Amino acid sequence: MLVLRKPYLLYVGDAKLKPDCKTAFGLRDWCREDVLAEWSHPDGTVSLDLPRMSPADAAKRGAGSIIIGVAPLGGALPAHWQDDLEAALLAGMDVVSGLHTRLESFPRLVAAAAAGGARLVNVRHPGLAHGCATGRKRTGRRVLTVGTDCALGKKYTALAITRALGQAGAKATFRATGQTGIMISGSGIPIDATISDFIAGAAEDLSPDAAPDHWDVIEGQGSLYHPAYAAVTLGLLHGSQPDAIVLCHAPERLTIDEFPDYPIPPLAEVIDYYLRAGRLTNRAIHCVGLSINSSSLDDAGWVAYRARLEAELGLPVCDPMRGGVAPIAARLLAS
Repeated sequence: MLVLRKPYLLYVGDAKLKPDCKTAFGLRDWCREDVLAEWSHPDGTVSLDLPRMSPADAAKRGAGSIIIGVAPLGGALPAHWQDDLEAALLAGMDVVSGLHTRLESFPRLVAAAAAGGARLVNVRHPGLAHGCATGRKRTGRRVLTVGTDCALGKKYTALAITRALGQAGAKATFRATGQTGIMISGSGIPIDATISDFIAGAAEDLSPDAAPDHWDVIEGQGSLYHPAYAAVTLGLLHGSQPDAIVLCHAPERLTIDEFPDYPIPPLAEVIDYYLRAGRLTNRAIHCVGLSINSSSLDDAGWVAYRARLEAELGLPVCDPMRGGVAPIAARLLAS
């Protein structure tokens, strides 16, 4: 499993738009205790409202990694960022990137890493080896966030559930499967960068045997209804062997995003489809609630939508950003 060195210095380059820095803001919001400070190129205008600290100063204060928290156009690393990254490497800090461009493609950074005894960490290209799944039932409890589509809140839901379980006095660990989730937790496996034969095996490695009352909260990826990414979702579902699932949905989406010929079925049908697929590796799988990205609804609309779904499905319906997920955590602990 990929493990990152904490605490972090968050780097936002010369970004001028906050949406381009969603990785940095996500780290600030979900693992603030692991974030030491922020730094940027002189031409940048975005701030995370954190203390500013140069790479050299951050290293002196114990920072383990500088995280590239901005996604530049095309996913490439701008050459003019290399001064700051080189300074971090020479000071002994790892450089962690979720970009498509491999850090090793920059000779200057390779040389600085060698000189500083630091690592170049490509979260999207981890080079990890996993075997085929065994199907062996593991000890402990597991919940997996699943979705009707991509990019509608599976990571935030898993993080919120982990936090809610902890607040309820339960033992819970967030298990990251995507680049930002890995940066937040400090460890994980990028499932969509895993060879298809080994996705289920990687999911087994991600959530090993645990105490009987311990919950692994596994970050979902993709959707069983997605024409491009359903294979990733299915492998993760089988390898996770979840005791429970939480369905994530955005009510304004009637079709798969960017695939207008693929309608999203009724949510009861979606839940049934996930449960039927999940029974291959856990016959006791069940759904404990729905997490809704209700940002498209006003307050009255959200209240009405939630009430209708709860009456229709008999499950708690929550929005992690609009009231939290305590009812779902309670359903998990009662199951």
